[in-house]
Amino acid sequence: MPTTQSSESVEKLKADATRALRAADSAEQLEAWRVEYLGRKGRLTSVLRALGSLEIKERKAVGAAANRLRTELESLFDERLLQAKSNTAPAGSIDITLPGRKSGSGGLHPSTQMIREITQAFNEMGFQTIEGPEIELERYNFDLLNIPADHPARDQWDTIWVDSDSRSDVLLRTHTSPMQARVMENTDPPIRVVVPGKCYRYESTDATHEWHFNQVEGLAVDEGITFADLKGTLYEFARRIFGPSRKVRFRCDYFPFVEPGVEMSVDWNGEWIEILGAGMVHPKVLKNVGYDSDKYTGFAFGMGPERISMLQNDISDIRHFFRNDLRFLTQF
Repeated sequence: MPTTQSSESVEKLKADATRALRAADSAEQLEAWRVEYLGRKGRLTSVLRALGSLEIKERKAVGAAANRLRTELESLFDERLLQAKSNTAPAGSIDITLPGRKSGSGGLHPSTQMIREITQAFNEMGFQTIEGPEIELERYNFDLLNIPADHPARDQWDTIWVDSDSRSDVLLRTHTSPMQARVMENTDPPIRVVVPGKCYRYESTDATHEWHFNQVEGLAVDEGITFADLKGTLYEFARRIFGPSRKVRFRCDYFPFVEPGVEMSVDWNGEWIEILGAGMVHPKVLKNVGYDSDKYTGFAFGMGPERISMLQNDISDIRHFFRNDLRFLTQF
């Protein structure tokens, strides 16, 4: 009978302490609760001190129950104290007379914004947006694009190769042009696609060059496509991005996967600034993917969205795009 009474006293103490703890709303009330139930002269301490007057069997049972209760109450007390502190603001920390402030919000990276603007311009002209792998095979990055093994673009200092135990032809793509071959291998003409994505080159960085950068590739293949289609498409693109009065200029250039090749510049504050390279798809590239080069022709182009954004926003250093400096990023 004594054991039952002692056990009931511990259970009653648990119920009283739990109910009182729930009712304590402030740090002061919680401290008063701690002193009453867990302090040196608290109710639980009194139960433990009275164990010596109990029989051995009863002492073990009541002592174990009281110690379990202490552990449980201490844990509940810590939780309530943390909750009370988080819900209580320091005196004077809130000025209710201040006007409301707009909460901070995130946004798209400036490169992403420009990529979307570029792809949207081409989507409106009938081009589809697709993406491709950044880890590429030598066959797609070079071989199928009319870039032989002795071409300077394949020099080890330009290309970042990937270590692989199973093969030696894995690399980080140096341009988005591999998607030309991948798309044509799996698609019958007509083709009109733009391919945004990240590229990598092992080269020095400066105000206008980075070892990793974004690029937007474009490809159109069909019967009867001419150089006039290329010029008309890119001229319309420049008008959509830079305004209807923007002047453009085409000059001869060399890229191994197009023939002839050109670079397009825009008139920017009286200076001609190159913004992209382009040209008619080389007949060898068409043959490499199984197309009849006597039947089909096409054009391709590639541009750097960061460089276009630099023009639009008067940015002098391309490295700002990848430094993650919020002072720069939040201006867009």
